[in-house]
Amino acid sequence: MTSLHRVLVLGVGSIGERHLRCFQNTGRAELSFVEINPQLRATIAERYSISRHFGSFEDALSDPPECAVIATPAPFHIPMAQKLAEAGVQLLIEKPLSTSLDGIEQLQATVQQRGLIASVGYTMRMHPSLIAMQQAIASGRFGKPVQLVAVTGQNFPTYRPAYRSIYYNNHATGGGAIQDALTHALNAGEWMVGPIDRLVVDAAHQVLPDVTVEDTVNLLARHSDVLASYSLNQHQPANELTLTVICDKGMVRFEGHERRWRWTLQPDSGWNDEAIEPFDRDKLYIDQAHAFLDAVEGQPNRLCSVADALQTLRVNLAALASVRSGRWEATRPAP
Repeated sequence: MTSLHRVLVLGVGSIGERHLRCFQNTGRAELSFVEINPQLRATIAERYSISRHFGSFEDALSDPPECAVIATPAPFHIPMAQKLAEAGVQLLIEKPLSTSLDGIEQLQATVQQRGLIASVGYTMRMHPSLIAMQQAIASGRFGKPVQLVAVTGQNFPTYRPAYRSIYYNNHATGGGAIQDALTHALNAGEWMVGPIDRLVVDAAHQVLPDVTVEDTVNLLARHSDVLASYSLNQHQPANELTLTVICDKGMVRFEGHERRWRWTLQPDSGWNDEAIEPFDRDKLYIDQAHAFLDAVEGQPNRLCSVADALQTLRVNLAALASVRSGRWEATRPAP
């Protein structure tokens, strides 16, 4: 029988607890965790019957694990990842990669030098329908992509009731609709049709009580010669996401809320649906945990790379800059 992988989860707030639970579900991990809040630490330890836990990152590093999941607020991702990489630890970093570009080049160098796995948790890349659609686009079956349209929204307080008092309420900690929610669609769009080169954004705080960060965003972008638009709000009743790619020989559409992707080739021919069975949200995280452990065991890494997540981080930062400036902003470094 294959031995269990020693996996340390850093931070067991809402997303960290989900990672802990989903790695436990794989049956392939011997889990420990770090949590600075003593009450939460005790609660999670009892809930998941985990005896090995730490009150500080430094204590956990005294005996480095094989793998680590970094689920702390975004500003801590890179400093923690760097120390873990220096200790030879395989890395799964929660999205967004960071809130600045500081330290990422050094982390990439250390990961390469040590021959480590380093992935970033954009879970849409685990969705079976989106995987199938991405592969269909890449095959050339629908021709060359020319336009992308993403429309998404949900009632954020329903899913994150504590949003007022967590990282979400401040851009500096990775909060706001752009860094927290729209970044998923932006990363998926770049996976579909390539990196965003430039963008312009209109965003505002419209509805959510007790915060001032943006909860509504309209973003226009250029993925090279592909025109794109992204629209998101975090206050509508319906929880839905559609991502449409129009190509020169047909079009495809991912409908996350309907658990399907669809395609059509001829005018007035209707949609051809490729549906999947219903599943709960944990499935994407369980699949991500399996994929990460597969990569640690030497199989191809199917998760979002640090390089791809860095590109999406540049998009996040350019989007915030565009809101401030009211202008188009470049998202890729000059050649």
